[in-house]
Amino acid sequence: MTERQKQLREEYKTMKKPMGVYLFQCLATGKAYLGATPDLRGAMNGTRFKLDSGFHPCKNLLADWKRYGGDGFRVEVLEELPYDEKDGTRTDYRDDLEALRDLLAERYSDHEFLRTF
Repeated sequence: MTERQKQLREEYKTMKKPMGVYLFQCLATGKAYLGATPDLRGAMNGTRFKLDSGFHPCKNLLADWKRYGGDGFRVEVLEELPYDEKDGTRTDYRDDLEALRDLLAERYSDHEFLRTF
């Protein structure tokens, strides 16, 4: 492995991924599925992959996905949670992410939480 490859690997390990709350909302039913995660891109891509493969643990979301397809959903990041710049050693943001998800869930009368941790 070259020095450049080692440097890139180390940079990747220390990279801070965007974290926050995301939404999959069925346009036909209005049902909202919210997830909170320390890796927004990974969680959203993973959710899409599981749905497209027909093997998602949230059976209600999977049923809506099969019935209405991906085009029948609004998928978006609702809010990103910033990293605590004052405490660079902090790595666990689960409580903050869940609190943010619960706060944002109040906007949706018919919602279900996705397991992301």
